[in-house]
Amino acid sequence: MSGNLATVSYIGATILFILSLGGLSNPESSRRGNLFGMIGMAIAVLATVFGPRVTSAGIPWIIGAMVVGGAVGLYAAKVVKMTQMPELVALMHSLVGLAACLVGYASYIDTSTPLAGAEKSIHEMEIYVGILIGAVTFSGSLIAFGKLSGKIGGSPMLLPARHWMNLTGLLVVIWFGREFINAHTIVDGMTPLIVMTVIALLFGIHMVMAIGGADMPVVVSMLNSYSGWAAAATGFMLSNDLLIVVGALVGSSGAILSYIMCRAMNRNFISVIAGGFGTGGGTPAPKGDAAQPAGEVVPISAVETAELLKDAKSVIIVPGYGMAVAQAQHTVYEITKYLREKGVNIRFGIHPVAGRMPGHMNVLLAEARVPYDIVMEMDELNDDFPTTDVAMVIGANDIVNPAAQDDPSSPIAGMPVLEVWKAKTSIVMKRSMASGYAGVDNPLFYKENNRMLFGDAKKMLDEVLVALKS
Repeated sequence: MSGNLATVSYIGATILFILSLGGLSNPESSRRGNLFGMIGMAIAVLATVFGPRVTSAGIPWIIGAMVVGGAVGLYAAKVVKMTQMPELVALMHSLVGLAACLVGYASYIDTSTPLAGAEKSIHEMEIYVGILIGAVTFSGSLIAFGKLSGKIGGSPMLLPARHWMNLTGLLVVIWFGREFINAHTIVDGMTPLIVMTVIALLFGIHMVMAIGGADMPVVVSMLNSYSGWAAAATGFMLSNDLLIVVGALVGSSGAILSYIMCRAMNRNFISVIAGGFGTGGGTPAPKGDAAQPAGEVVPISAVETAELLKDAKSVIIVPGYGMAVAQAQHTVYEITKYLREKGVNIRFGIHPVAGRMPGHMNVLLAEARVPYDIVMEMDELNDDFPTTDVAMVIGANDIVNPAAQDDPSSPIAGMPVLEVWKAKTSIVMKRSMASGYAGVDNPLFYKENNRMLFGDAKKMLDEVLVALKS
């Protein structure tokens, strides 16, 4: 393939990537957006493999690597459950960071194209920054994978003088960067490069360990942005324009999404990085009169829930991570389908940080074939709760916690929430009275118009469906 044809292919791939991002901004066009992205990536890979910069001797190695990587990806796509998608995404981000580090080291020790003067300094700066971003992304993503998969606890690890430690590490990285740029030989430059890599890896670990479980959706979005910048840095190292553009697209879109997520939690990005709040979830709610909200918990059965749904004219369902864990989305769809056929106005309210990654609930509902037009954002539905007969919360907690509005001392004070308690009746489905991922008790459970449907979400919803149809 000629150089001109490869350039044209890169331009076409870039356009398809932009169209892909545009398509992914709306559920109805997301399939088309995914298709554009896949076609664009196929064109980009083919143009690179068969482009003028790859020799015929290298093609078999590249194809072999693609076969191995494709096989791993195909296996993961078949065996990974939808509930495991957040940790899979975090793991994929780590691979981008690792690739940036490996490419950086390979580019530094490559002497096939000697450089000198300002060109050499610029190239070495690209290598240094690329490895720095890649190492932070790699180690941070691995910790995020551990937290999301439950292998590492969700509580933030807040070390004494942690900010001073981070500042000291940054100063050391800058000093060794100067040593690296001024190194006369590859051997002399390797020591500061390795020291910087170790510090960057430790910083990535420390940064994500300090972020609490309640902020993990923001972390996934943030690491997505980091992986984009790592890819862009790799593009600079390889002088690959397409990789630079694609990395910038991913990095900027991830940064914008992180901002949106932080705003949805009434938090700023710096406070998340400085140390988030939250536990691993599943901790018992605080006991004692001082900690316990006023009121009594009123349990409800599946049959009684079905009766309330039968009599309702308007229903809003708020899904959460509990629905994902129980794999209850398909039963939810069956209930939704049945009620809509009976003329019930049923809609879904999605909080921006519901689940463990951005759009987690939307993906699950789309998988269950819930119509896109009844899946709405929090801002679109919050004013409708006072005229809603039944608000049904399936495995969510913090995103429906009235303490965010009523208790200024609450860790989630000011966080926008779905106001389900304003409905005529709210039903919360939970396994127990455990607190949510933020480790905060929920006064919603004790309100007079609230009912608690205890048990596994899938099992309870199956019983509700049977009762509805009987």
